[in-house]
Amino acid sequence: MTAFLIFLHVVVCIALIVIVLLQMGKGAEVGASFGAGASQTIFGAGGGSNFMGKVTAGAAVIFMLTSLALAYFYGSPASQSIMPSSVAAPAQSPAAPASPTDAPAPAE
Repeated sequence: MTAFLIFLHVVVCIALIVIVLLQMGKGAEVGASFGAGASQTIFGAGGGSNFMGKVTAGAAVIFMLTSLALAYFYGSPASQSIMPSSVAAPAQSPAAPASPTDAPAPAE
């Protein structure tokens, strides 16, 4: 399930980048070099900008939903952790050095 979500997330991310770059702006951008200015005549006068806006909004919604789903799956307590659930107490070695309180007081 998470592998599919990661794949979908990456595909939508790349598509969102391409869609945004193909949109017409105020200046000459990447979209003009691929003929995005002429493609508005296909959708009618001013219809291309609405179409591209809807495609961008749809891709952004899918991107956000996959982001939230991945955050939910990887943030749940059931996810695997590299930390152990319990830590064992350190073993006491037989030749442990004496603590400073056991040492005799220095002669004055």
